Amino acid sequence: MARKADFVPIVVAYLVCLAAAAAVLFAFNLPAPWDALIADIVATVVIFGFSRAYRNSSFYDAYWSVIPPLLAGYWMAGAPTMASDPRAWIVQILVWLWAIRLTTNWSVYWGGLQHEDWRYPIVRARAGRAAPLADLFGIHLFPTLQVFLGCLPIYAVMQFGANVPLGPLDFLACLVTLGAIAIELIADVQLHAFIARRTPGTFIDSGLWAWSRHPNYFGELSFWWGLMLFGLAVAPDRWWWIAPGALAMTLMFVFVSVPFMDQRSVERRPAYREHMRRVSALLPLPPKRRASA
Repeated sequence: MARKADFVPIVVAYLVCLAAAAAVLFAFNLPAPWDALIADIVATVVIFGFSRAYRNSSFYDAYWSVIPPLLAGYWMAGAPTMASDPRAWIVQILVWLWAIRLTTNWSVYWGGLQHEDWRYPIVRARAGRAAPLADLFGIHLFPTLQVFLGCLPIYAVMQFGANVPLGPLDFLACLVTLGAIAIELIADVQLHAFIARRTPGTFIDSGLWAWSRHPNYFGELSFWWGLMLFGLAVAPDRWWWIAPGALAMTLMFVFVSVPFMDQRSVERRPAYREHMRRVSALLPLPPKRRASA
């Protein structure tokens, strides 16, 4: 667990990055949403600087959940007519609820400055001499751009939703997004309860984890699909820039995150291979029967 002192440089890093982002927003008269994108990239580069200074790329870990609610607030503030719009407030509340839960989960279970996500050294090692570039573009900038794409439906809601009444797609979007937050919460609670009592060589296969090998990933992915549905509810003709965020998230989880985690689990726990055969990777489904002895 992290010590209180470990959070000091993290807080400083995020205050500096937010100040840098604010400077970009107010110093340059860029059109939306490009102004937010450039500010987001500048803030990411600042965090990258702290990651390199402390030799720990996990400085970036909280960025995933810290920035979206700030983008939502910024875009809503830039559209005064949305102050009384129910859809805008529903999206705002859901994004903040997701962000607070996810950031709290990180802060409570973060291992401190001596801890770095196990995937980051692998990424740098595979890059060889290009490790700093892999760190900047692969660990920092790539997820920033991905999350920004995922947040564009929020921009669509704030920009085009004023005269669009709530409809069935909004109800579905709210159900998906709120359900996603609940699934992530339950999955994380179950996972941490298991970690507290686990024995070597075991893995969680109860609760939501009996139906999905990665229910936390499923919940996270569903959140971005929920935002996409909100965007499509107000601007279906702009699907070409509203939908790619959720689609990119899907590709990342299906082809990168899940295989990466499964490979590590098989290497450390051989019985996990049978678990992979029986249990769905993402979508919660009834598990298959155990292989006969």
